[in-house]
Amino acid sequence: MSTYLINHLRIPGDVPNEEGLSYLDQVEATAKPYGGKWLAQGPATVVEGAWAGSVVLMEFPDRAAADSWYNSPEYQAILPLRANNSISDLILVDSVGPDFTVAGFAQQVRAAIAAASGTSD
Repeated sequence: MSTYLINHLRIPGDVPNEEGLSYLDQVEATAKPYGGKWLAQGPATVVEGAWAGSVVLMEFPDRAAADSWYNSPEYQAILPLRANNSISDLILVDSVGPDFTVAGFAQQVRAAIAAASGTSD
């Protein structure tokens, strides 16, 4: 099951400095050995709420690969180039299974609430 990295990225002045560009020069080589690939990058069209900055969307084959990449010595060596020169909210989220439905998720939540309160549906 794929794991996705989502980075809500804000760059002061909207133009990367030389350290930020150095990060960009190096980051792809750190992700490739772990199956990481870029799916989207750039400004987002905000249809609800607020989202200053841009978005980066990456895919990894699974959570273990994403965690291994993020914690790898190669990535940790360049991480300060991004962290010290931008503002990022970076998350990892696993994809849903092939049988996932939002209605099914709502049913699971209702069942959990009922179990916690001692009632049944």
